[in-house]
Amino acid sequence: MKQIKTYIFKNFESLFTLFFATVGCIFLLAVRLKLTHSYFLIFLVWNLFLAAIPYFISSYLTVKENATWILRNGLLLVWLLFLPNAPYIVTDLIHVTHAEASYKLFDATIISLFALSGLLFYCISLQQIISIYSSKWKQWKVTLLKWAIPFLCAFGIYLGRFLRWNSWDILQNPQALLDDIIAPIMAPAGHPLAWITTLSFGFGLYGLYWVSIKFQKKKRSYPS
Repeated sequence: MKQIKTYIFKNFESLFTLFFATVGCIFLLAVRLKLTHSYFLIFLVWNLFLAAIPYFISSYLTVKENATWILRNGLLLVWLLFLPNAPYIVTDLIHVTHAEASYKLFDATIISLFALSGLLFYCISLQQIISIYSSKWKQWKVTLLKWAIPFLCAFGIYLGRFLRWNSWDILQNPQALLDDIIAPIMAPAGHPLAWITTLSFGFGLYGLYWVSIKFQKKKRSYPS
């Protein structure tokens, strides 16, 4: 309990930001539901829940400083499997094309807020993981992790948006999922969409993480 209180105290600002963003998303979606009596965008709640799972895992690892090697790295793998769900919400903007004409702008605003919340979960969770492993790994491994994760997430977005795979399919249908993962590597020319999505989202996510780190450092440099 003491560790949890300490974590909340040290991370109050980020916790408040995530809470405020999540509540804002749910509120706007509830307003839309009241106005239209339609469940058109209700799937965003589930997507945001999936986006929050990596944050819960990284927060747990932050608090559980004495976690065993097996537990820490096992949770890291689970974290990595679910992390693409956080930035994935950005691609839900394609659903605006199916919205009613009179609600397109409102729907775009709602989805954008959910997407922003997902990106917040992504950045904060990634910062926590990097912080944890910076004290446990050599610097070159941490640098590799910083570069690899955005592109792995981007490839995960491709698998989810275009091939419709889910994080838990690694347990339900691992062979077919593995085939779709290997295919773009073995025959890149035959899978241009996989590479375009991975590279564009990968550099975008790395840039977003870099900006978030610079922002945190600049904020800490100001006198309180």
